[in-house]
Amino acid sequence: MQIRDRKAKILILFLVVIVGVVAFRVISNILARQDQAQKSRQGKVAVVAAERPQYRTITPKFRFSGSLDPVWQADVAAKIDGRVEKVLVEEGQAVEAGQTLAVLDQADTAANLLNARGLYVDARTNYEKARTDLGRYERLYEQGAVSRETLDNMRFAVENAKGKLDAAQGNLRLRESESGGANLVTPRAGIVQTRYHQEGYYAKTGTALFNVADISTLRAKIDVPEGYVSSVEPGGTVDFVIPSRKGQDKHVRGTITHISPVAEGAARTFAAEVTVDNRDGSLRGGVYADTTITAVPREHALTVPLSAIVMRDDQRTVYIVQDGKAVRRVIKTGYIGDNLVEVLDGISADDQVITGGQNKIREGSNVRISGEKDS
Repeated sequence: MQIRDRKAKILILFLVVIVGVVAFRVISNILARQDQAQKSRQGKVAVVAAERPQYRTITPKFRFSGSLDPVWQADVAAKIDGRVEKVLVEEGQAVEAGQTLAVLDQADTAANLLNARGLYVDARTNYEKARTDLGRYERLYEQGAVSRETLDNMRFAVENAKGKLDAAQGNLRLRESESGGANLVTPRAGIVQTRYHQEGYYAKTGTALFNVADISTLRAKIDVPEGYVSSVEPGGTVDFVIPSRKGQDKHVRGTITHISPVAEGAARTFAAEVTVDNRDGSLRGGVYADTTITAVPREHALTVPLSAIVMRDDQRTVYIVQDGKAVRRVIKTGYIGDNLVEVLDGISADDQVITGGQNKIREGSNVRISGEKDS
């Protein structure tokens, strides 16, 4: 038994030695190849394109999508219960502020108004009579012909008559308002977008009968990212492209009229309002549009070509040439567009930034700028 254990231990030791030798050879080969590759890279010079950053005046442009909606639209509803007697407008018709759109049956409202007028006249007559009687009783009281209690009762009668007069006057105004409510009028000028019901429909108070929209001015609401909001100001121009239109009619210009002072939501965007003059009625409300906002120009902005940017670990970086070697720099960028990148931090105007050939280099690679002679 001891002989078997001894043989097993010798076998295990032998296998360990073999594995160690193999591992040593593999690691040695890998290190040798890496050393050879490193020496090869050190001896090789990559030819790259490079240029210095330039100061420019840039005009940032930001693109969004949205719809051009009427600046005002509302449902026009019935103020009273009644059957629709006449519809005076059609869908798509232009209407003026205060124009009557429909008339409700006025038989009940006319009767109620007539009754209210009669009650008001009766209450006013009773009030005037009570005042006259009070004046007479006041003179009789001064002469000692009536008691103080009788005079006070007459004064209470006047107050009572005045209260009934006020109630009758309020009822009359209500019935006059109802009578006026039989004519459905639009509060603003616009276009009749929708007619919900035909003649003969019995409308209850608050039932929408029409939708009217003022499309003389159209409005788009867009969300400007926090990083761009400082570049956008009220009064700035906005270019719209409307895919549903053809030719030059696709292009429409608008104006930024308002930018919210407070960011919204987790995305921290700022709501901006853009308006388009549509007094000629050439545009329809609610059309889809691609929006391009032209921001405030930035003078003396340090820029590099877009081709200089290399993404590394979600960071924008560039390679600069320093003492014949490629050195990577992480940069902070501003506006990106028109094949230019605004650089806020990370490099200076004196650096030579590699703009082509980055696929042939890495950090520390030997480089030569195209067009320069070997030293």
